[in-house]
Amino acid sequence: MDMHAHDQPLPTVPETDSATDPIAAVPPGAERAHPVLPHTPMRAWIMWLGAVAVYLVAVFNRSSLGVAGLDAEHRFGISASALSTFSMLQLLVYAGMQIPVGLLIDRLGPRRMLISGLSVMCAAQACFAAVPSFGLALAARGLLGCGDAMVFISVLRIVAAWFPTRRVALLTQLTSLTGAAGGIASTWPLAWALRTFGWSGTFLGIAGAGLCVLVLPTLVVRDTPETAAPRVPRPRPDAPRVRVRTQMREAWARPHTRLGLWVHFTTGFPGAVFSLLWGYPFLVQGEGVDAGTASGLLTLLICAGMGISFGFGVLLTHRPQQRIPYALAVIGVTAGALAAVLLWPGRAPGWLLVVLICAYATNGGGSMIAFDIARSANPPESLGTASGMVNVGAFIASAITLQATGFLLDRTGAGHALTAAAALDGYKTAFCFPFVLLALGTVQILRLSRAAGEFTAAPRPRALRRSPSAAPTS
Repeated sequence: MDMHAHDQPLPTVPETDSATDPIAAVPPGAERAHPVLPHTPMRAWIMWLGAVAVYLVAVFNRSSLGVAGLDAEHRFGISASALSTFSMLQLLVYAGMQIPVGLLIDRLGPRRMLISGLSVMCAAQACFAAVPSFGLALAARGLLGCGDAMVFISVLRIVAAWFPTRRVALLTQLTSLTGAAGGIASTWPLAWALRTFGWSGTFLGIAGAGLCVLVLPTLVVRDTPETAAPRVPRPRPDAPRVRVRTQMREAWARPHTRLGLWVHFTTGFPGAVFSLLWGYPFLVQGEGVDAGTASGLLTLLICAGMGISFGFGVLLTHRPQQRIPYALAVIGVTAGALAAVLLWPGRAPGWLLVVLICAYATNGGGSMIAFDIARSANPPESLGTASGMVNVGAFIASAITLQATGFLLDRTGAGHALTAAAALDGYKTAFCFPFVLLALGTVQILRLSRAAGEFTAAPRPRALRRSPSAAPTS
């Protein structure tokens, strides 16, 4: 579907066609009507940059406990399992908010949700800086997850409204890539800030920086081009409330939506858990890496992930029929690298830790495949709802893994082990848990891929693949 998003709405493609034919989404005569891919207006890039800046701040806020975990243990006097509750609650709130946020985006528009989400995150970080007790700090992290939940799928809606459909897969990956810069700032720069300004000064500074970014969605970002009718029709005031339930039921009934959820669930959580909380303690306490090197490895994870996300975007633009093989490859590489580190006798050598980091770096780009899968079978008016359903996946898996890892670390005594070998054994035991969810997710992906027709889709003709006007399956 080679067209400007602001020229006309996307056609609603019957699910049976899009599930079985990778070029079924191309309307008759589309190639003839648009022989050359139109130039994307500069204004569209300005809209995307304004929205993605909010996502960058959201990723930074989400990851801000990655190097502050040990400081949080000392500040609040908590154990490893209690520390994992911070991130677990944050992610559970995030996941629980996805469907309501998707429905609100479909009705209120992404700009309002970006403003609301960033405002809530700023308030949450200010509270986190000031609260003296674990319970209040836990509430602040839950509030942070609520604000974070409003951002990413709002950016996806901006992308869908402003860019030609053929470029949406690439822009989705670029959004992930650019947002990852927030993860870089949450590694060694945040560690330096904690040493220099202390706990309260650091988190108050984070809240202040977020307020400065708030000017972008307020003054710059717009939901749709001013010269076009909105792609997503606003519901009439007298529309029955049953429409919400119908919209959710229809989105969930599409196999591509459920497949997208499981792809997101399985590909996204290992690297997220590692970077959000347990990677830094594992490297420092378990593998005996110094703090500077550990921060550098976490930075490498994010930088490598940015490059891999761009690569996935290019691949999905030209070979969208390979979405499931790409996702399965991400799962296999992640499981293989983690197994190699855990099975290595004693501490793993530096090169093997770099391999593990690079394997985790594929997770971000791999999880973005899920949104491309869901978008290929959902009409524009329910795209926010479907994206919200998909985005639940990795955050549910991450929340489960964060808590399970903390529980296993407490049971093995890894955090307070008397010897380095005992600490490493405890971390290795705890880090075995992801294999359970990786296996579960892989089974579901294989099952739903057949239902969605992903394995039976015929490849596009070579001429169509090379045609500038050819549309990807998404």
